[in-house]
Amino acid sequence: MKHFFALLAFTPAAVLAGVIGLNTPAPEMSAVRIAELPAAQRPAWQAYLDRSDRQMAFDRATLARELKPGDPVPPPPVAGKTNAPLDREPGWYGSDEAARIAATILSFQTPSGGWSKNQNRSGPPRLPGQRYANNAETMTVGTGSFDEPRDRFWTFVGTLDNDATHTEIRFLARVNRQRPHDDYRAAIVKGVLYLLTAQYPNGGWPQNYPLEGGFHDGITFNDEAVTEAAALLQDVAEARPDFAFVPEPLRYRARAGAARAVDLILAAQVKVNGRLTGWPQQIDALTLAPISARNYEPRGLASAESAGVLLFLMHQPRPTPAMKAAIHAGIAWLQAQALRDHAFTMTSEGRKLVPKPGAGPLWSRLYDVSTGRPIFGDWGKTIHDDVNEISKGRRNGYTWWGTWPQKALDAYPRWQGDHR
Repeated sequence: MKHFFALLAFTPAAVLAGVIGLNTPAPEMSAVRIAELPAAQRPAWQAYLDRSDRQMAFDRATLARELKPGDPVPPPPVAGKTNAPLDREPGWYGSDEAARIAATILSFQTPSGGWSKNQNRSGPPRLPGQRYANNAETMTVGTGSFDEPRDRFWTFVGTLDNDATHTEIRFLARVNRQRPHDDYRAAIVKGVLYLLTAQYPNGGWPQNYPLEGGFHDGITFNDEAVTEAAALLQDVAEARPDFAFVPEPLRYRARAGAARAVDLILAAQVKVNGRLTGWPQQIDALTLAPISARNYEPRGLASAESAGVLLFLMHQPRPTPAMKAAIHAGIAWLQAQALRDHAFTMTSEGRKLVPKPGAGPLWSRLYDVSTGRPIFGDWGKTIHDDVNEISKGRRNGYTWWGTWPQKALDAYPRWQGDHR
């Protein structure tokens, strides 16, 4: 398989110890790239891009109309924990507290039907003219950061990142089941339509919709964006109790959307030397090739995301031969990557991977597609083969080694027994 890293060409070797390449930006969706597709594929993708552009303009215009000339613009929402729990007893969703959270959630639904991320839903409702999303996480522009927004004051306005949108839809569905209300049902339907509208022609989802460019246009497995969206559509299609009120035509569309998502998931599993392995954090929407994300997140195979995809596939009630093959191969890949007798722990020099007999297993966050070896990114876009050689701040600020796959590995024997 083609090696995706642009290897460094400069020396000396002493300076480059442990540096194996430079991270490069992900390609975004564009009319130019769509024009390079086979002719039969172009209309659907161009229609998607045009629809996204129209929706972005509509969302912005809708917000602008909320204020009269001379009205002060409210401050942006403050970033915080979501606080829209999905694990309470059913009766709690009929409480006044749940209703207050639901009211805030309703107020922050974007005109396109999604929600932004990292907002305290137990806080006050959105004010007229107040933005739907917080300020950008990266407010400094002109630095070449892969996470630099096109508009610092309009970003993640509709996203699946950090469990956004599917969490709000599910919360409203639980509240509606306990205290039915037309406003809840309308917002849920609008949210489901958002997922269907945001879905790419091939079945995947971008991180943000309407599209905002950069790696956000990539089909996103990070934060289980694709699998959570697909699982919600499946619940709608099957008329699960929280979604029993959804009209049959929309359930039919949800069923088709979920099926496309499963096909995309299977197509996105990376093959190396003819063998299925795992899944990346993100893939290019048009080519399905692994892509990079932030400066320190190089393209590669991702253990946590692979585990999430495998759990989703193992929850499918009637797995096809293709699903079974994907699961067996994905589990085998995770088993082969397990590192034992080591710990990723705090030391006097920050978090480091250190020998520790009996510890583990651990998995690297990312693995090089070509070599299968663990890789680690740093602020300066350098790619390293040793986590202990990246900057202290990046080691402390990102979980480079973890136990994410264990849940999938634990679920595999039972699934295997049920689906031999």
